[in-house]
Amino acid sequence: MRHRRSRATWRSCETEGPISPQLRIATVVWSAAWFLRAGPETSSLDAVLAAMDRAAQSFRDVTAAVERVDYTAVIQDTSSETGAMRMVRRGREVRLRLDFGEPDVRTVVLAGRRAEIYYPKIQTVQVYDLSKQRELVDQFLLLGFGTPGSELKKRYTVRLLAREAVGGAAAWRLELTPKSAKAREHVIKIEMWVSLEGHPVRHKFFKPSGDYTVITYSNLRINTGVSEASLQLALPPGVKREYPQK
Repeated sequence: MRHRRSRATWRSCETEGPISPQLRIATVVWSAAWFLRAGPETSSLDAVLAAMDRAAQSFRDVTAAVERVDYTAVIQDTSSETGAMRMVRRGREVRLRLDFGEPDVRTVVLAGRRAEIYYPKIQTVQVYDLSKQRELVDQFLLLGFGTPGSELKKRYTVRLLAREAVGGAAAWRLELTPKSAKAREHVIKIEMWVSLEGHPVRHKFFKPSGDYTVITYSNLRINTGVSEASLQLALPPGVKREYPQK
């Protein structure tokens, strides 16, 4: 529909006199500057996923500080913990180590289809076989570092929500809905904040129960040469092994 200006409006403009060439130029320049400034903030989803594609091409490893916040809906309780992460990715193969501090001190190591959780206070390692949950594990490993945006779209319905700051740095907030019904039994949706360089800086997992978990990464160091040895558990003698799945 075309919008027409009233005669009264035109008369009002006429009484103010003609617009000078200088004002016209200033208006054009201001409009162009606003457009250029707004451009990155209104970037398309494809542009964000393309940034993830570029980051994935050169990604090898990462270290970061981690903060985890868990909300339990039924008792309206929030708990938090901090730790450190090391991760190496070689194609689809991921090796991950998470070291959490007080109050629940533990180390989590993921290698292939095997996960180990070491509790030093009770000198116990719990060992889990993830081969039966291979599809589910792969689904959520896609949310990690080094994942191309194109791969993300294969497993999730992706929406670009906003541009926000995480830890004082600009990031894109994406909403991911698992396409797999089995995955949605565990997580109904995920929000992922992606840095302008294409790396995740925060995840928020929404569970069917109303619970959620937020994981924020800071002090990111990309491709520093994380060694395979640093990802392994160095256990003292006499540690007990448990296999909760058996």
